[in-house]
Amino acid sequence: MLHLRVICPEEDTDEILALLEEEPGATHITVARGSAVEPAGDVVQADIARESANEVLDQLHELRIEFRGAITLVPIETVLSEAARGAERAAPGDPDDSVVWEELISRTREESTLNVTFLAFLTIACLLASVGIVTDSPVTIVGAMVVGPEFGPLAALAVAVARRKFSLARRSLLALVIGFPFAIVVAAVATLVAKLLGWVGLDTIEDLHQVDFIYRVGLSSFIVALLAGAAGMLALVSAKSAALVGVFISVTTVPAAGFTAVAATLGDWRVALMSALQLGVNLTGIVIAAIAVLLLQRTHEARDRAATRRLRRSSAPTRRR
Repeated sequence: MLHLRVICPEEDTDEILALLEEEPGATHITVARGSAVEPAGDVVQADIARESANEVLDQLHELRIEFRGAITLVPIETVLSEAARGAERAAPGDPDDSVVWEELISRTREESTLNVTFLAFLTIACLLASVGIVTDSPVTIVGAMVVGPEFGPLAALAVAVARRKFSLARRSLLALVIGFPFAIVVAAVATLVAKLLGWVGLDTIEDLHQVDFIYRVGLSSFIVALLAGAAGMLALVSAKSAALVGVFISVTTVPAAGFTAVAATLGDWRVALMSALQLGVNLTGIVIAAIAVLLLQRTHEARDRAATRRLRRSSAPTRRR
């Protein structure tokens, strides 16, 4: 269940109450007239089934409430109510299969912002990958995969394409286009310093056995990226964080960036180019699969919305009585 709070001008209150009362997946509807101070107006609250969230939010958008008031939607961890269970049963579909688009857009926008924190995590991940490469340590490579924050802007880019949010696309592309080169340059400088100090040499790249899979590009690389992108987006829309961590350690994006930095610094341009290609293939595969998942979700959502509208029409006479 999700808790909805709407601050609205008093002239819109009755219409909002009516649309909530007609929504099969809405319950616990309350109103406090004149209680909102900033922005001034009434406060309407309700608990709604996750499957009904998009329909309700679309109707509120049509009233342009976000420009004259406010809309807040938060998840409910625990609710003990037969009315709530009835609303969940009445809403067509399954909660785990429902994507609340505004929630997803908000989350991915936050995780795709180019800021100091994003650059720091990506740089640390590339440095960890570089250490794992020169020490031929798969464990360190896995650590770099987990630390890397790159799935945020990749998911945001997929959402932007699926929902045609061009501002979100620009934000995510900016994070990727600036973030990866910055992290690679820092990793290259660190590798150069290590080389000057005599800690690493060219044979470090040539004698790799445990982590050489990172730069070996092939069909399997693209397949793994597609599967990781699909699993990652499913984990994101269903809030399955454990599955999302599994995605991080299955695809070699950050390690490929680290390999590019190390190989270029040590003068092995063949491996550097192959690593850069691996990075590009993995990023592209993740985005393609994530977009496909979201488009399938939209098709599924359209079917559930049609069922909701039929249910609303059939229950309207009963509600009026």
